[in-house]
Amino acid sequence: MAKTEAVYARIDTNLKHKAEGVLSKLGISPSSAIQMLYSQIVLQQGMPFESKLPKRKPVALASLSQDELDAELLKGINSLKNGEAISADEVDLELSELYKS
Repeated sequence: MAKTEAVYARIDTNLKHKAEGVLSKLGISPSSAIQMLYSQIVLQQGMPFESKLPKRKPVALASLSQDELDAELLKGINSLKNGEAISADEVDLELSELYKS
């Protein structure tokens, strides 16, 4: 049998309970989940997922206040003035990549 060591970590109580609820439904113990994570870190020589800030989802215009709408429109005007505009085809391509179903 392989020699084992304990791993100690302090995490948010609510996060722990939510994660353990999901793991329980999957039939995976917290120890097994940590073992799986460490195995993937070794196999991939890094974190087994991208670690980056999420991109903002599009916002419905109706949900914006008049000041928020004005600020967004001003951003667009300024980008046009600065030559930062992109074509409608480029927008479609970017949105289809971001929100693939």
